[in-house]
Amino acid sequence: MNRQPVKPVGVVLLGTGKVAWHLVPALQSGGHRVLGVWSRTPASAEALGAAFGVPVLPDLNSLPPADMYLLPLPDAAVPEVVAAARFPVRALVVHTAGALPLSVFAAYPTIRGGVLYPLQTFSPGRQIHWATVPLCLEAADPTGLTMLRQVAASLSQDVRELTSAQRLQLHIAAVWASNFPNHLLGISHALLAEAGLPWELLHPLIRETVEKALVQPPFTAQTGPALRQDAGTLARHEAGLADHAQWQLLYQQLSASIQRTAQETRGNNPPGKQL
Repeated sequence: MNRQPVKPVGVVLLGTGKVAWHLVPALQSGGHRVLGVWSRTPASAEALGAAFGVPVLPDLNSLPPADMYLLPLPDAAVPEVVAAARFPVRALVVHTAGALPLSVFAAYPTIRGGVLYPLQTFSPGRQIHWATVPLCLEAADPTGLTMLRQVAASLSQDVRELTSAQRLQLHIAAVWASNFPNHLLGISHALLAEAGLPWELLHPLIRETVEKALVQPPFTAQTGPALRQDAGTLARHEAGLADHAQWQLLYQQLSASIQRTAQETRGNNPPGKQL
């Protein structure tokens, strides 16, 4: 399924969260050698190491030699780990964060910084089809970028080189496309449960909404009472949310945004710009 790399790369992972649990088997399937894993939570490192036959590293002061040190960590943890670890001189140290700039490595001239950002949501028990996951790369030097390309090409058929500014904008867009809709779906799920209705009732609607958004600009596919300026329905909906003040406010704000965007589109103004 994956394209085999020209040369296996030796990788050390510093971090054992959800991304790491998907990355380790993907790297191994791509022909690479995972030389060790480390975690701030030793039990997590032991579990990951046992699952995939990878040595567990006792601390950040005795890192083995490797071609790449990969940091699948939360954004806030990356600077802490980079500051604490004893990397070999000229080591290629790579984080996987979407919103964290390459400049996070600028204060450490003895290492080479890089980014390998997989644009996907990762959850335990969910299979990831790596061949279709966009992998966004950035590196401080050409040699590091070459190695990142090699590793990325062994995992995915969609490899892109982005600047930190582009990656930040992409990450913001990804939050709008994934995290926020998931939260809204959670509200829908809770409201149906309160009414004693099955979640499956919304499945066809959700599928059609997503499928339309993938084949046409989503703003052009907008429907619903807010777009129609249906004041009566909007008022009844808001009254039905009286027991959920935060959701009621969110409903009002989203409805207002839909109406404002429709007006801007009709006026040939880019959505999101004030008239």
